[in-house]
Amino acid sequence: MLDARRKRLVYRANYRGFKEADMILGGFAKANIETLTDEEIVQFEDLLGAKDHDIYNWISGKSPVPANYDTPLFERLRKFKPVP
Repeated sequence: MLDARRKRLVYRANYRGFKEADMILGGFAKANIETLTDEEIVQFEDLLGAKDHDIYNWISGKSPVPANYDTPLFERLRKFKPVP
């Protein structure tokens, strides 16, 4: 069972307001939230504070990833393939 913090993250990741970001971030959260370390939870929370279009551009390689988000967690997110 997920704790409240992880449940909030899954919700935030799924309801961003930008369909592509919802699919990627929400899908990643649903698939991985139970296995994220405490440090990765903090990194994911921080990432969810960024703008959807920025995140999408970083994932798609249209813009460079800022150093503070360029983590192994972000690389896992970049490689994640959401199921439509």
